[in-house]
Amino acid sequence: MSTIFVIILAILGIVLLVLLTTPLYFYRLGIVRQASKEMLATSPDLPNYQEGDVPVEETPWIERQPFEDIDMMSMDGLKLRGYYLPAPAPTAKTAILAHGYAGHAKKDMALLAQLYHEEFGYNVFMPDDRGHGASDGGYIGFGWPDRLDYIKWIHSIIQRVGPESEIVLHGISMGGATVLMTGGERLPEQVKCVIADCAYTSVKDILSYQLGRMFKLPPFPLVYLTSLVCKLHAGYFFGEASALKQVRKTRLPTLFIHGADDTFVPTSMVYPLYEACPVDKELLIIPEATHGMAYSTDPQVYAAKTRAFLKRYMK
Repeated sequence: MSTIFVIILAILGIVLLVLLTTPLYFYRLGIVRQASKEMLATSPDLPNYQEGDVPVEETPWIERQPFEDIDMMSMDGLKLRGYYLPAPAPTAKTAILAHGYAGHAKKDMALLAQLYHEEFGYNVFMPDDRGHGASDGGYIGFGWPDRLDYIKWIHSIIQRVGPESEIVLHGISMGGATVLMTGGERLPEQVKCVIADCAYTSVKDILSYQLGRMFKLPPFPLVYLTSLVCKLHAGYFFGEASALKQVRKTRLPTLFIHGADDTFVPTSMVYPLYEACPVDKELLIIPEATHGMAYSTDPQVYAAKTRAFLKRYMK
């Protein structure tokens, strides 16, 4: 065996090893629940990110509220946890709030929960997605398997509040993509509208973008190989987890919100989502807002736009 042939075999072996192990590394880093997401804390695109629970003193309103813990079994056998807060006065209107990646319902959605409960007078329901918070699950679904969980949650809320229920789905970041993915499914007539704040177009798109942004690597072949690993372990391909495809099927009026300075889920992603929506739609771009910070950056404009949108579709 010539020396050149041995060298070629060694190089091929190294390449094969890299192709086998690197997708597993990225799967564990980005999809597996137990893995630390400390890379988010070092991202220049998330200056306000805090890994772990927010201290109680930073969320005083939500900690004082008498949320009821509600448990549900997913279709694939995961015990999921959600938090329900009835409105100050009886109402049929409920906001289902969807949190972001590696977050928790009460941590991520406290400000919106207070807005809906105190200012709008809605019931509020906030689930911990599979693989997050108090819900079971060893992987993060990026909204795709979660959309089926949200359908079950919707039926649970209708059963609780009554057939006269009127429901808005409102999500931020991964939660924004989740409510768009959910909105593309056949839903009960009680779901009236969707509000998606800084949603990504698809899991494939956002992971390809972040692979370049965080690691300076091209999407091919790593995103495709990691997608195969995800399918084997978590049951879905990145390409099928598309908010854009789901938006094309929606029959729900949708308000799209994005920060003008969002570089984590780039602002450019909101425009194809908006254009793809075939029904009543509105678009709000908040100047100077970074990722997930649209409401905090301009609460008056955000609240006014949300209130006006809800008044059109929540009778």
